[in-house]
Amino acid sequence: MKRSLFLLLALGLSLRVAAQVSMTIQLPPAGVMLKAQLWNIVLVSASNASVNMRITMRLTDPQTNQPLLTGITRNILLNKGARQLQLQDFMPVQYEYLSPAIDRSANGFLPSGNYMACYSMIVEGDKSGNQPGEDCIPFTIEPVSPPLLNTPANKSELETILPQFTWIPPAPLNLFSDLNYDLTLTEVYPGQSPEEAIQQNIAVYRAPALRNIFANYPSGGVQLDTGRQYAWSVTARNGRLFAAQTEVWTFRIKSLAKPGNTPAGAYVQLKRELDGAVVKAGRMLSVSYTNETADSTLHYEIIPLEAGQRAAAEGTLKAERGHNRFEVPLERKGLSNGRLYLFRLLNSRGEYWQLKFIYNKED
Repeated sequence: MKRSLFLLLALGLSLRVAAQVSMTIQLPPAGVMLKAQLWNIVLVSASNASVNMRITMRLTDPQTNQPLLTGITRNILLNKGARQLQLQDFMPVQYEYLSPAIDRSANGFLPSGNYMACYSMIVEGDKSGNQPGEDCIPFTIEPVSPPLLNTPANKSELETILPQFTWIPPAPLNLFSDLNYDLTLTEVYPGQSPEEAIQQNIAVYRAPALRNIFANYPSGGVQLDTGRQYAWSVTARNGRLFAAQTEVWTFRIKSLAKPGNTPAGAYVQLKRELDGAVVKAGRMLSVSYTNETADSTLHYEIIPLEAGQRAAAEGTLKAERGHNRFEVPLERKGLSNGRLYLFRLLNSRGEYWQLKFIYNKED
């Protein structure tokens, strides 16, 4: 008897009613989980009479207490003794879907996240008034691979005050019906670990509900300081349900001359591949370009990077073969002060030569 009781307690959640029926839920300890596995249940009846009963289940988000899914089984006739039951024994189960993150297919996976599963038994014909309330068991589903940080590299020193953050999505992707990300960047204070900084400090920059696996630090954000260390992390969510979190990486900004503080007459070389360099420009943008195609005219565009809009300005420049220096006027082109833009030239080969700049009308 003691051994049987120990086995029941070891299985997990156990409920008892006046009709001498107990229920034990058998949820997998971790990893991928099918919706059908919510119904892996052991029922034990100590009653000599048959018991007619149903089971209700309620799945919630333990952080917000928001209900995600409810289900109720058909009536089950339970005789004396123990019975191991699975989903097919309870079918049909009537579900109510309260979150778009939950897969509606019969064999669907539960998305990654933290959950609370609450169960109760309804015994037909029990007039004792001792029907039990809900008893709940918490569990976590973790993706096979959490999201991984990519750039900036851990403990790197950057040559730009406007870094681009990139990461690798969690896997497998078919576990997620509404995958999105929260990016958090914070300063690491002396004596703190990067993990403590992410958890405790006020964020320098926070970007919620991102759909892409990259984010650009905004030019209008708090200016990153060369004398400080910064930590960043990404949280993956399915809808608003927590799914997984990356490690915490750190970086610093190199001590650089401020953008635009270059000697008068200095020209910035256009490049085919964009890097992290950003310059500051006011009335004129001074650029240099090597004309290998011997084009007589070159088309240019000025594109706002933050808003994803079309070109804010465009025009043509007269060019000679070989090295060229251009003064591109920026006044009266409708540019917004303090915003980040992309300047690019298009040659006859279809190549773009470009650079990023911040417009400062006071310069």
